[in-house]
Amino acid sequence: MADKKQSLNKSTNSQPLADSSSPSQTLPTTVATATSSAAARKKLTLIPLIFLIYFEVAGGPYGEEPAVQAAGPLLAIVGFIVFPFIWSVPEALITAELSTAFPGDGGFVIWADRAFGPFWGSLMGTWKLLSGVINIAAFPVLCIDYIKKIAPPLESGWPRRIAVFGSTLLLALLNYVGLTIVGYVAVVLAFLSLLPFILMTFIAIPKIHPHRWLSFGDKGVKKDWNLYLNTLFWNLNFWDNVSTLAGEVENPQKTFPMALFVSVIFTCVSYLIPLLAVIGAVDVEQSAWGSGFHAQAAGIIAGKWLKILLEIGSCLSGIGLFEAQLSSSAYQILGMAEIGILPKFFASRAKWFNTPWIGIVICTAISLAVSYMNFTDIVASANFIYSLGMLLEFSAFIWLRWKHPGIKRPFQVPLRLPALIVMCLIPSAFLVVLMVFTHKMVLVVSAVMTAAGIVWFGVMKICKNKKILEFNPPLDAIEES
Repeated sequence: MADKKQSLNKSTNSQPLADSSSPSQTLPTTVATATSSAAARKKLTLIPLIFLIYFEVAGGPYGEEPAVQAAGPLLAIVGFIVFPFIWSVPEALITAELSTAFPGDGGFVIWADRAFGPFWGSLMGTWKLLSGVINIAAFPVLCIDYIKKIAPPLESGWPRRIAVFGSTLLLALLNYVGLTIVGYVAVVLAFLSLLPFILMTFIAIPKIHPHRWLSFGDKGVKKDWNLYLNTLFWNLNFWDNVSTLAGEVENPQKTFPMALFVSVIFTCVSYLIPLLAVIGAVDVEQSAWGSGFHAQAAGIIAGKWLKILLEIGSCLSGIGLFEAQLSSSAYQILGMAEIGILPKFFASRAKWFNTPWIGIVICTAISLAVSYMNFTDIVASANFIYSLGMLLEFSAFIWLRWKHPGIKRPFQVPLRLPALIVMCLIPSAFLVVLMVFTHKMVLVVSAVMTAAGIVWFGVMKICKNKKILEFNPPLDAIEES
């Protein structure tokens, strides 16, 4: 048993996962790359992983304010208490189970491939990669938007374009020098970006009037349920993104569940406490609670100095979000190459830093292209195809539990199959509701993205069959034990 656990930790060396339904067969998770070995790489430990997950999902309370604007203080508070149980906890539990069962780079791509075959693995990769990289493009723009307050030339034109280009390349370079470095940078950025909220909360305590927490909002203001639900969803999703880093984690079977457990609690608390403090201490109209209101609230509670600190914290949070999400997207590309969905070349690692330089270059190039566009509909489409990917992920989780109950699961969600189906149906129903209320342009753009993913799979299949490009063995190749 100890030998099996040790072999699972080396996720880049075609590790077998025994399935009781076929005792003479092994199911490879990933394959070895030519440029590195698991023993030669520094691995992520618990603390950096916790904060990488935190920046995959949240990055701080920035962006939670529209929930109050949409539905009033009480429902905003209830939303950030209840929604984690509806969405965050199920997604984190699924990520913990499947990441420890298949501890390789590629994450959710491996799960879909293992459950339904390479076509669905490839399509999952397309959906998740596009949604992730488009999301990345927003963060350098966000940083420039804060810097322009002290450097007005960055407002528009060539200075702004050059600043976006330069900041994107600089942030991507940090990603290139190593995931462990990115992990420790995430720890520092989390502390610095949350410090203004900690100060604001303590200063606000004497000014809090608890009855304000019970307000349903201003009279005559209609509830905006679409904005409310999307705000909760946007602030509390992407827990599964970290799964693409499973092959880079020290002892993932133990580290992943603990990191996800701590990060769920930490993220939810970091949203809820500042929200309670500001609602209780600041008496403003509901309409004032737009994006960025926390900075205004800091000025009201403590003065301009704290407002400036909070704006700086927002910029630092954007950097952390960029680094964490670029890492997950780049390692997703590497993982897809390791299991034969993409050509072997895409699994190349940098000679000095062992980072997936091909994935970093591809993700950076796409994010740069998107950052210069008016991408409101594209971002909405990215959210739509992310939802499609999540529906596929829930399906893969249930299918693997049903069809492959004997796969070794170092961490297993402690529920039987009927309860697991209910656990997945609730967030799935939420996704369907969000998707139904989208507009036609989003459907068109999402359909084009999906069609492109299908065509890409066909092209890769032709390249593989004709031996035009070199591929690693596919995940469904069965090795004799």
